[in-house]
Amino acid sequence: MGGLAVKIPLISDLTTGSLPEGSTLLVEFDPASQWNNASLTITAGWLQCGGGVSYSVSSQPPENVRLKLKRLGLDVNALEKDDKLRIWDWYTATLGQKSKEKFAIDSLRVSDLSIYYSQQQIRGPPIPYRVDLVDDGSVLARFNEEKNWVEFMLTRIYPMAKARKSTIIISVIRGVHSDWAYKRLEAAADGIIDFKLEESGEATRDLIRIKSMKDLGFDRRWHALNLGEKSDVTLEK
Repeated sequence: MGGLAVKIPLISDLTTGSLPEGSTLLVEFDPASQWNNASLTITAGWLQCGGGVSYSVSSQPPENVRLKLKRLGLDVNALEKDDKLRIWDWYTATLGQKSKEKFAIDSLRVSDLSIYYSQQQIRGPPIPYRVDLVDDGSVLARFNEEKNWVEFMLTRIYPMAKARKSTIIISVIRGVHSDWAYKRLEAAADGIIDFKLEESGEATRDLIRIKSMKDLGFDRRWHALNLGEKSDVTLEK
């Protein structure tokens, strides 16, 4: 099933067409925003359309991701068995422990990651119609100097999209890195997506916008998000 263009749930609702395969999207999110639930909504929607997802999780245990995806109506066991869904455990490495997951990163130090990605990921066969999503790339800043982890993103993670003809969605927390880091990551990305929580008096709104998109027409306005009973995220009509 691999075409030359793909529609990413939620994000493609704000574009005039489909993303070219091999695109890299950078998400910048407020910690209190709905990015985490949105990332799982994107994952579930893509899998339900027949695509594959590699979900790298550092913000919570992998089992939490499985439970949330099951709430969204997915047969997670079958999807993992068929290799449609891969949940990569970065979380256990943040605790300094050894993961028992099938797919796991044992070290978040760039010196280790760079070798692994250059040998195992970038050189792998093309995987069209697949989304590789990192739920919180800012975790790398806990274990590496800023220049090192940013360069790792630019020379290992970003090129993987083009090499494997997949779509990569990298997320970083807004306001915790230097302007240099954001500008370098933004300049190399094919699209930039913002998630934030807006507070006005007693009212709060969860919002999304496309800040930039290189190869597509897009709606740059902020759009309100709705959170469903199953923690699914949709655009407010």
